[in-house]
Amino acid sequence: MTSDNTHITYADAGVDIDEGALAVNAIRAAVKSTARPEVIGDLGGFGGLFSARELAQRYDDPVLVSGTDGVGTKLALAQTYGKHDTVGIDLVAMCVNDILCCGAEPLFFLDYLACGKLDAARAAEVIAGIAEGCRQAGCALIGGEMAEHPGVMPAADYDLAGFCVGVVDRPRMIDGRDLAAGDVILGLASSGLHSNGYSLVRRVIEERGLDLHADLEGHGELGALLLAPTRIYVKPVLAALAAGLPIKAMAHITGGGITNNLDRCLRPGFDAVVDPESWPVPPQVRFIVEQAGLTQSEALATFNLGIGLALVVAPQSADAIQAHFEAAGEQVYRIGRIADGGTQQVRYDRITPGVILSARRNHA
Repeated sequence: MTSDNTHITYADAGVDIDEGALAVNAIRAAVKSTARPEVIGDLGGFGGLFSARELAQRYDDPVLVSGTDGVGTKLALAQTYGKHDTVGIDLVAMCVNDILCCGAEPLFFLDYLACGKLDAARAAEVIAGIAEGCRQAGCALIGGEMAEHPGVMPAADYDLAGFCVGVVDRPRMIDGRDLAAGDVILGLASSGLHSNGYSLVRRVIEERGLDLHADLEGHGELGALLLAPTRIYVKPVLAALAAGLPIKAMAHITGGGITNNLDRCLRPGFDAVVDPESWPVPPQVRFIVEQAGLTQSEALATFNLGIGLALVVAPQSADAIQAHFEAAGEQVYRIGRIADGGTQQVRYDRITPGVILSARRNHA
């Protein structure tokens, strides 16, 4: 007790319970829109409930696959630009695209939103984006947390984390065990930078004095292009697998670029040989690379450069698989091949010295 018996409430400490209640009410419809038949109950419980009965009926040997991730410093750019309705899609995408790489179907998702001071309207925008991402991925948003951290985070700041659980039948898991020399690497186009490399992006914006509201070569405002949400590949990939199209391995191209992600799906004795001139680079990605002065090798080890998901397929299946994804609305490029006698590394054809520029790459 203080000597003057001062009355100090939770609100005095910086936590607004009433604003929290407003935020929960504001997101109810968005959360409900993601429901699957397996979801039990509604918001407000102490745990999200999801029935597992159907798993035993649908799968011979169901394996649960989990993933967690965040959006990183892309959130700082969203706060600067004042756009909060798409970063939730990024959050879901980073998790579901990861577990998709072993062939898993995302089942449910949970989010964690931490902020300096809760703004119900802004929180509703963020959660609406998460719900949209869940709808795109076909998974249910079954719970989450909105936490105020007064005195720890500035009032206007917020951070996001996500948690996803999916399932795959063990006999149908995709793990690269059947890789062979001559296999084709297909690249599915990204929607831009996705959710990686934004510490460098923000440094470039600051040091070059870039205007986020400036038009980028007729493609739109720079800020909007940089905030384009991460593409979610779940539905077309699961549809391909359900149709019996054989995908041997997959790699989600995130931080570290193609160089440091495609190698994760290789097995001993094999390399991936990629032609970096075989696909176009999105304009905002190319612009940041040019502004940063990155060499081609540096860019390939930093950004996705326009390839969000890589698939390894047998040569005789490549045409059918490419046609499937193109019919589903994806842009697909043949970006390389598997070579034997390697050490599980990514190698490149046609690497050119200097800044990453070419006629092919300037056409987006």
